[in-house]
Amino acid sequence: MIRLGDMNWVHLDEKIRQGMQQQNQQIIPLTPGLEADVMCVRWNDQSYVLKIWNKESRPDIGKQYHLLLKLGQSGIQVSRPYGWGKDQDHNQVLLTSYDGIPVTRLDQKVLRRMACTLNDIHQYPFSIAHTDADTEASKEYIPRCRFVDYFFPQIDKHADIYDRVNDVVQRVQIRQDHLIHGDYNLGNIVEMNGQHTVIDWTNGQYGDPRYDTAWSVFLITIYNGEEYGKLYRDELRTVSSCMLDEERAFEALAWLRWVLLSREGDVPRNSEVMRRMLNIAAHNLYLHTSLL
Repeated sequence: MIRLGDMNWVHLDEKIRQGMQQQNQQIIPLTPGLEADVMCVRWNDQSYVLKIWNKESRPDIGKQYHLLLKLGQSGIQVSRPYGWGKDQDHNQVLLTSYDGIPVTRLDQKVLRRMACTLNDIHQYPFSIAHTDADTEASKEYIPRCRFVDYFFPQIDKHADIYDRVNDVVQRVQIRQDHLIHGDYNLGNIVEMNGQHTVIDWTNGQYGDPRYDTAWSVFLITIYNGEEYGKLYRDELRTVSSCMLDEERAFEALAWLRWVLLSREGDVPRNSEVMRRMLNIAAHNLYLHTSLL
């Protein structure tokens, strides 16, 4: 049985610490991610989210905890972090506010809000003047990763994808000059009482907003349809110029990443998704349908 009081907390909100010894905690499993198990914890009419990284992925949750603190302070709507530490099996854990369920109703208003929020993330002012201590702290809580190694795991096992990805990467200069979410999609945007909150910052890092944007557009396109993908792309163009720079190349990188993930694990797919994948490849000079 999972109990918050049994965790080895590195940081924990004092009010949570005082109340967590109660016996009436209710644990409700939520849809797990590829990297962690997720559950809702309820007591005293309050709900929280507990995430346990008990799979192969081992991100630095201390950095994610501090990133959430800083983003919340900056006005970006993210879950409030209450604590992080490890469970009895030494798996990293993160306790945050419960902010609702994933957005399911999609229309132009929602797409506009998504576009504005993603632009706000990319404009997060981590590079503005700080004290030396704050500058060092920003380096600590926002990681910097090698693009191909991070977003294309196990690519060396797939020579056809490896060659195509390297060809595209050589044509564009990958930047690491903005904060990116790394997996901005409808599954990571939850809603409660009309408020949208961006969750799952495991992939948050210094990166290229063009890739972050392309991955987000790509997922809307293949899972919600070309019409919504176009509307979302248009909304992004009204708030950000990054869509105009090497758009097809970054679309290709998003497409190739999905193909790699589909070979290495389980990603949602059906006949309509595959039709949309084929359509993207047919209109992108960097891609070929034989890779599917």
